[in-house]
Amino acid sequence: MASPLVRARPRQPGRPAGEPRPAGVTRRREPPGRGCRPRRWRRSGRRDCGSRRARGEDPVLIRRFRGHTAAVTGVAFDANAAELVTCSVDSLLILWKLRTPCSAYRFSGHAEAVTSVEFSPDGRVLASASQDHTVRLWIPCIYGESSVLKGHTAPVRSVSFSHDGYSVVSASNDKLIKIWSVCSQRLLFTLFQHTGWVCCAKFSPDGRIIASCGEDKSIKLWDARNKICINTFSDYEGFPTFVDFNPSGTCIASAGSNNTVKLWDIRTNKLLQHFKVHRAGVNCISFHPSGNYLITASSDGTLKILDLLGERLIYTLHGHKGPVLCVAFSKGGESFASGGVDAQVLLWKTNFDTLDYEEVLKHNFRRTHIDDPPHLLDVYPRSCHFHDETITSVEVDPTFDVPDMQTPDPVIFDIRTSSYMSTPSDGRSEELPSPCDSPSARSSKRKAENESGSAVLSVEQPRGIPSSVDWALDHIVGQLEMLTVTISVLEERLTCTEDKLKECIKDQQKMLLKGEQN
Repeated sequence: MASPLVRARPRQPGRPAGEPRPAGVTRRREPPGRGCRPRRWRRSGRRDCGSRRARGEDPVLIRRFRGHTAAVTGVAFDANAAELVTCSVDSLLILWKLRTPCSAYRFSGHAEAVTSVEFSPDGRVLASASQDHTVRLWIPCIYGESSVLKGHTAPVRSVSFSHDGYSVVSASNDKLIKIWSVCSQRLLFTLFQHTGWVCCAKFSPDGRIIASCGEDKSIKLWDARNKICINTFSDYEGFPTFVDFNPSGTCIASAGSNNTVKLWDIRTNKLLQHFKVHRAGVNCISFHPSGNYLITASSDGTLKILDLLGERLIYTLHGHKGPVLCVAFSKGGESFASGGVDAQVLLWKTNFDTLDYEEVLKHNFRRTHIDDPPHLLDVYPRSCHFHDETITSVEVDPTFDVPDMQTPDPVIFDIRTSSYMSTPSDGRSEELPSPCDSPSARSSKRKAENESGSAVLSVEQPRGIPSSVDWALDHIVGQLEMLTVTISVLEERLTCTEDKLKECIKDQQKMLLKGEQN
């Protein structure tokens, strides 16, 4: 079989191992006549030769979205990149309509922080995980309909759809991985071999394999059909915090608490690449749809874009004020979004993916290697896997490349959730209304407020129950469901015990009969 990663060109020569160069530092050539002076070092790493203007092939910040009141923990695009959903420690989900005019809808339902969110492949359903021990399935409509999947006994860390949208996998601090049916909204089966908190679980692109990682310093691959663990990768330097498949499903990438990103070939069970380009733990990663690039989000406050074919770092993106917790490419790769502890959501335009891959390499090599080609004695063998902080990159800082700062944040409509979810008869959910166009910002805001009030009213009228009573009933129903599950487990155990007792009695009777015959 062909290798999943084919290098387009050999790695460029660098310094010998005996003369390490500081991170982000390039050598400046001395003017004529000063050859006897010792070499001097200068900091570089902004734009080409100090330029701070963005180039056409660089990622650029489109705009910021502010609506959450606490750290943003998850971002996800729909299939057409027309909508972006985010989740936060403030226990809310916000659905951002990206097409002009922009609008946003805030969904409430979880009792505690929401840790993960994802669109179904067709964009008709949302799945979210929360520290309230539940997974919720949402229909993104004005009625805020959702169903609660209960089964975990600890905070749920991640949630992900299968390729066909029929199943959802969740990972939790109870050391379990659960697979749920979206149609019947029930538990299908549970995977358990992790000995520590499970941080993340993802379906492969074909849905046959599930990858999971946990604080037991392991990455496990599971056969989704036979429900067994088929392989385990160990990370002894630190525990993996996030795992995901590349678009072809031949490799997995893991983000580590020890500032590393690792790429594994699941066919040969070997470590392909090992990047250490961040100065703090890596919280999230996302593959570009082409499979050539990987973006990482770190607690050092930066996003970094890695060239997987050339095995090098090409971009370092600034913009968040504090740790970056989540990042995701759109399905087409034309944009990506990130969220962090600063409660902001940043929407970026990719740009570099519009160029041919060789052109991207050529542009970035010219801008990050401004020295003359090294002498042959300076060439040293390429390391097998490890890529450390000495890799230079083009840095993109929105403080210099100013995005659109005049467009106000979209008005956010509050949508109250229902405790049930029903799919409309035509198979499509009712679309969220967009704010009406208006000649002035004031009239637009007034209309938006009126629409928000009518949306909330449309949810309350069919119910006819006070919110406090509604919450109490939901809580009671949840407790009854848990009690039902507990009773069913006890019944199974009693049945097994009865079967064993019957076997023991039969064995004793046989022994007595043999004794009498003798």
